[in-house]
Amino acid sequence: MSHRTGLVLDFGGVLTTPLLPAVLAFEQREGLPQGACITALYMDEEGVRLTHELERGTISQTEWNEAAAPKLGVAPDNLMGRIFADLRPERSLIDAAAAAKRAGIKVGILSNSVGLTPWNLYDGYELDVLYDSVVISESHGLRKPDPELFEVALKQLGLAADECVFVDDTEEYVQAAEKLGFAGVHAQQPEQTIARLEALLGVPLTGAP
Repeated sequence: MSHRTGLVLDFGGVLTTPLLPAVLAFEQREGLPQGACITALYMDEEGVRLTHELERGTISQTEWNEAAAPKLGVAPDNLMGRIFADLRPERSLIDAAAAAKRAGIKVGILSNSVGLTPWNLYDGYELDVLYDSVVISESHGLRKPDPELFEVALKQLGLAADECVFVDDTEEYVQAAEKLGFAGVHAQQPEQTIARLEALLGVPLTGAP
């Protein structure tokens, strides 16, 4: 098997701790029933439309906050930031990405945006410094799983899909990438994700630099 020479990573839920526990913690803080956010924002047709518009950059995070808040019965102020306040860096994946880059793998980020103000999901992660390519959906008017957005990431890396591995915590997006020729990894447990990446890239991704 020839090893891949490019690695494209989702951000939230891959380079951060999982999204769902953060959402559940928000619900508890706000006194909402468990699952309220999923029901109102991801199972409701209007909620889904709003989120897709946010990811494509056709509405701002503030506009999303103001539209989503009544669905939950909460205040709109910095709602997105409050929902994901408990997210933390997933250090093992960040370190694995750094190890891949040191080994000569081109490493890029491909993330569906949640807007950059008033709360910036990417703040403090030094994406522009640590990665060879950073593609945030709102900057391109597209969202995963749009094939064109994957093509933007490939163009920035200067690689073809069949030279790259794509990692995402959303299985639908992994499947979309695989249809384009990527080797897909559905991120669920960091240790399993790293082991799969080591096999696909042919380089060790754990241990000291």
